[in-house]
Amino acid sequence: MGMASQDAIKQLSALMDQVEEPLRRTFQNVHQGYPTVTLMRFLKAREWNVPKAHKMLVDCLNWRIQNQIDNILAKPIIPIDIYRAVRDTQLIGMTGYSKEGLPVFAIGVGLSTFDKASVHYYVQSHIQINEYRDRVVLPTATEKFGRHIGTCLKVFDMTGLKLSALSQLKLLTAIATVDDLNYPEKTQTYYIVNVPYIFSACWKVVKPLLQERTRRKVQVLQGCGRDELLKVMDYASLPHFCKREGSGSSRYSSDETDDCYSLDHPFHQQLYNYIKQQASDQEFGLLKQGSFHVDVPQQDLEESKIVKKIESELHKIGDRNGLAHSISGLKIDSA
Repeated sequence: MGMASQDAIKQLSALMDQVEEPLRRTFQNVHQGYPTVTLMRFLKAREWNVPKAHKMLVDCLNWRIQNQIDNILAKPIIPIDIYRAVRDTQLIGMTGYSKEGLPVFAIGVGLSTFDKASVHYYVQSHIQINEYRDRVVLPTATEKFGRHIGTCLKVFDMTGLKLSALSQLKLLTAIATVDDLNYPEKTQTYYIVNVPYIFSACWKVVKPLLQERTRRKVQVLQGCGRDELLKVMDYASLPHFCKREGSGSSRYSSDETDDCYSLDHPFHQQLYNYIKQQASDQEFGLLKQGSFHVDVPQQDLEESKIVKKIESELHKIGDRNGLAHSISGLKIDSA
């Protein structure tokens, strides 16, 4: 780390020492005992510009207070049937650890439909997984591997990605905005597998718009990515859709407990039981039904440009394939 970086950390740290007590308390939940590492994350996200990083971090802390994020792990999605519907249509799960000890998360981008519950439930569930990762999974990995682990790996399965994804882009953009502004630099590498033409076309126009730091994190792999992923993780930690020899994937594994998306998978069982226990401890067993509404921060200008570019490219693909009429009514609103 250079002198300029060290100076930036010291400056940001001095600014954070001046924030009011409520922000200090929620900052403790964010840094989990590693304040310097957290300051570095926000500085990296703002190209080491101290005033911009300070604003980003303070905005994040205010967002957490206003939306009671510190308590979101005590807000279970109930009844269980609703949560199962969320899990069946918002495909995400944890499959294990990399050889370096980083948690591995799998996301079924192409087959997620987000059509069995309200938007609020999907946003709530996503934030709960973020918070569980940061407060439970990463500290556990740190203890298990004997060194600080503050980031994860993500494997995106693009199987099933179609033009109809345009109708889901508003929700996906909302989730991405929450991550970009409030959980920056938490993913070391994004692996993209089972890539169809529609993704390749969008990636070609979006890639130049990304910051170099972000571009370096993204690796588009051939087929299901099995051989490349085995260089960074053991077979047991591979997502189920990467364990087949050829390219392609499916929604379900032959073994439900191996399907990391399923509510029956150990990760989701542990997560849901943890949330229910937290709720029971705080509310003495009185659990209330209903989604936990979270305000989504406004996306920044660069992100807005990327979304518009994706929208434009999807419409072009529709035009070339004679599908212009079927998607002409779809419009991505800013989330």
